[in-house]
Amino acid sequence: MAENARTQTARDNDDTDIIEGMIPAGDAITGTSGGALARDVGSQADLKQVDDPDGTTRATKQDDIDAGVAYDSDRRGSNG
Repeated sequence: MAENARTQTARDNDDTDIIEGMIPAGDAITGTSGGALARDVGSQADLKQVDDPDGTTRATKQDDIDAGVAYDSDRRGSNG
């Protein structure tokens, strides 16, 4: 079976060494910290857990807007 030409092109133009060299080893920080949004939703979850230990708190559209992650829609309903 013949090899796909795109596969060979990808091998010829492999930038792995350049990309991996951009961040010194051990300096990359991974995790689920999301800044203001994660902090705010986490705070809401902590407060909710007082009344309902088994409850779940999820980010809402308003949480995204408040954290500057999303914008309020310009659309208005037919009654507004």
